Amino acid sequence: MAKKRTLQRWSADDAAELYGVHNWGAGYFDISPDGDVLVRPFGRKNPVAVSIMDIIRGMRDRGLNMPVLLRIENILDTQIALLHDSFRKAVKTLGYRGDYRGVFPIKVNQQQQVVEAVARFGTNFHHGMEVGSKAELFAALSQLRDEEACLICNGYKDEEFIELGLHAVRLGFLCFFVVEMPSELPLILECAERTGVKPLIGVRAKLACQAGGHWTASGSDHSTFGLTTTQIVDAVDLLREKDMLDSFRLLHFHLGSQLSNIRDIRDAAMEASRVYAGLVKEGAPMGFLDLGGGLAVDYDGSRTNFISSRNYSLDEYCTDMVEAVMSIMDESGIHHPVLITESGRATVAYYSILLFNVLDVSRIADQGSTLETTEETVLPDDAAESTRNLLQTLQGINLRNLQESYNDAVYYRDDIRRQFLQGKAGLRERTVAERLFWAIINRIAREKGKLPHIPKDLTEIDLALADIYYGNFSVFQSLPDAWAIGQLFPVMPVHRLTEEPTRQAILSDITCDSDGRIDHFIDAGQGVKNTLDLHVLKENEEYYLGVFLVGAYQETLGDLHNLLGDTNVVSVRVGEDGSFEFVRELRGDSVADILSYVEYDPRRILERLRKAAEKAVRDGRIQPAERLLTMQAFEDGLRGYTYFER
Repeated sequence: MAKKRTLQRWSADDAAELYGVHNWGAGYFDISPDGDVLVRPFGRKNPVAVSIMDIIRGMRDRGLNMPVLLRIENILDTQIALLHDSFRKAVKTLGYRGDYRGVFPIKVNQQQQVVEAVARFGTNFHHGMEVGSKAELFAALSQLRDEEACLICNGYKDEEFIELGLHAVRLGFLCFFVVEMPSELPLILECAERTGVKPLIGVRAKLACQAGGHWTASGSDHSTFGLTTTQIVDAVDLLREKDMLDSFRLLHFHLGSQLSNIRDIRDAAMEASRVYAGLVKEGAPMGFLDLGGGLAVDYDGSRTNFISSRNYSLDEYCTDMVEAVMSIMDESGIHHPVLITESGRATVAYYSILLFNVLDVSRIADQGSTLETTEETVLPDDAAESTRNLLQTLQGINLRNLQESYNDAVYYRDDIRRQFLQGKAGLRERTVAERLFWAIINRIAREKGKLPHIPKDLTEIDLALADIYYGNFSVFQSLPDAWAIGQLFPVMPVHRLTEEPTRQAILSDITCDSDGRIDHFIDAGQGVKNTLDLHVLKENEEYYLGVFLVGAYQETLGDLHNLLGDTNVVSVRVGEDGSFEFVRELRGDSVADILSYVEYDPRRILERLRKAAEKAVRDGRIQPAERLLTMQAFEDGLRGYTYFER
C-alpha cells in the first residue's frame, strides 16, 4: 500500500521507496525530482540520465504508438563491460593464471539487433556466442568478427549442424562442439574425417549438484542433456582409440538459469573442476572450462535466494567462480584453464523496457460507494429478507465483528444470487444486494488495518477490491514468463511520481483471455503483493506504465495470442552529455503480417471482401462510393498496428 502522507507532500523519494527502484534497478533507473523515471545508462556513479517521458515524447513525434519495447543500447554495453571487469578483477586479485571469455547464449534473445549489439561491443573483450541450433549458428557466424571469441555449439547436433561448425573452424572461428549425447561423438569424428577439419571437442558433464528454482532440471543426474562421468570416460577412450584425444579441449556444465543461491553455484564449479582435473590426468589437453549460465538477475531487489532474486553480487559471483576453480587446479597441480561463462539473462535483461498506455479502468469496489456513504438506506417494502439482513450487517459493523460481518455478507449475497437463479428475486433485487455487499466489503477493508492480527479471509479483501487497469499490451506476446511461470518483473508508472498513488490495481491486457493479466507485483522489502499502487486516470491525458528487466527470453517466447503481434521497437543510444538519439526503429507487426504468420493470404482476404462489397452494390445495400470507402477501410486496417490505436 502507498504510505499516507499527512504532514508533508508525496515526493519522488517516497515513490522510489514504494516501487523499490533503487533495489532492483542496479543503478540504471532513478526518479527525477519532477516525478519521471530516469534511465542512467552508464550506472549510478555516472551523472548522465535521460527521462523516459522525454523518450516517449520523441516516439510520439515520430508517429510511434504504444506499446513499445524500448532498448537502451548503452546499458547492454555497460553490462558486458561489468561482467568482464569483475572477472578480470577476481583473476588479478586471486592470482589466477588463466584468462576469461564470456559468451552470449543466443537463445536468451535471438533478435538480430540484440545479437549484433552484443557482438559489436563484445569485440572489446573477445565476447563470443553460444548456439543451440543451425539457425542460431548462422546468426552467430553472421555477427562475430573476432577470432579470439569463443563460439560454443551446444544442443542436439545432426550431421549438417556439425559440418557447418567444421566449416566455421576452417574459416578461423574458435568453434567448440560440446557433446550433449553419447551418440554425437562418433558423428563428429566421422564428419571431421570426411571434411579434413580437426574439431575442437568439449563435453557437457552431468553433475551431482542441483540448484533450486524454475530450471532445476538443467542440472543433476536426471538432466536432459550431458554425459555422466562413466560416459565421459568412454568418450576419452574412444578419442584415444581414434588418435583424436588432442581434440578434447573443453569441459562444460550448466546448472540452470536464474540461480539464486551462490552456494549452489560454487559447489557445482568445484565438482566440475574435479572432473576437469581428472580429464587432464587422462591425457586430454583441455584448456577451457565452461561454467555455463545461471548468473541471476535481482528482479525483486530483495538480495535473497528467493526465486526472483539472488543472494550475491556480481563481484562475489566472479570471485567465487575463480577461487573454486583455482583451488582444485592448484591442489591437482594443473594449469589454470580459460574460464567461460554463458551469462545471457544478466547481460540483456536490464536494457529492455516494455512501455504501454492504460486504456481504461474498472472499479469493482465503487458498486457499493453510494450506499456506504448513505446513513439511512430505505429498502422497498417487498425487499427479500437476505437483502434486509445485508443492510443490517452494514449498519452494525464495528472492530469486534469484522470477521462475522464478512461471513454474513458472503452468506446473504450468495443467498440472493441463488434466489435470482431460481426466479425468486428480480434483477433490481440482486443489484441492491450486490451494492450492499460491496459497501460492507469497503467498510471492512478500511477498518481491518486497526486489528492487531488480520484474519486470512480479510487479508484477501484488498485483491477483491482492486481496480482493473486495462493496458495496451499482450501478456502472452510481451511477458510470457509472467503468465507461464509466474516470473516477477518490476512494474511501475514512468511519470506522475510526485503524486501519491491512491488506487490499488491489477493489470489486464487487451487479449480476450482471463489469464492475460498481472496480479503479482514486487513489494519492496516484503516479497510479493497482489496489487499495484497506481494513480487515478486523468481525463484526456495518457497514463504510461513500464515493465522493466524484460530483455531476456520474453521477445523470443512471445506468441500470437489473439493475433497480437510484435510491438514497435525503439533503440536509443545516450551520449555522454545526456542527449539521446533514436538509432533504430522497428515498426510492430501489421494485421496483414500477423495473418500471414498463421497462413492466411492478405491479398486473398481483400479479394473476397471486394467480391462481397460488389455483391452488396448489386443488391442495392450500398452505393459505389460507399464501396470505395469500405474497401479503403479494409485495406487501411490490414496495414494497421495490431494493438489499440488512439
